[in-house]
Amino acid sequence: MSRVFFDTNLFIYLVEGQDERSMRVRGLLERMSARRDELLTSTITLAEVLVKPLAAGDTAWADRYEKLLDTPGVSVLPFDRSCARVYARLRKDRTLKPPDAIQLACAANARCDLFITNDDRLSQKIVPGIQFIASLERAFV
Repeated sequence: MSRVFFDTNLFIYLVEGQDERSMRVRGLLERMSARRDELLTSTITLAEVLVKPLAAGDTAWADRYEKLLDTPGVSVLPFDRSCARVYARLRKDRTLKPPDAIQLACAANARCDLFITNDDRLSQKIVPGIQFIASLERAFV
């Protein structure tokens, strides 16, 4: 059993996608379920996925995200004081955008085995507390 953190974009692919990326995420979730892996994300994911639905005034779209992140087996991690300390260390790297640093800080604080993103910049980072950071394409192989 592994602790796997999904970056925001993977949830967007699940809800909005009908392409290869959404199929990859679905396949990954099936394999994770079979292995009984734990799926983690952070509260910043909820904030990020709700922007477009709320801007469009589409409550049904927003509700799909709320329900997905409320699904049993999905843990939404808070950005708390201990995460804030990790965040501060990560932000010394000015190439990291604040939302990315928050995601990585939450994953590191939770001692995740794998952080999956589709942001290639992040897959190149080494973050203490996260064993592996991988792109969706590499995580799916």
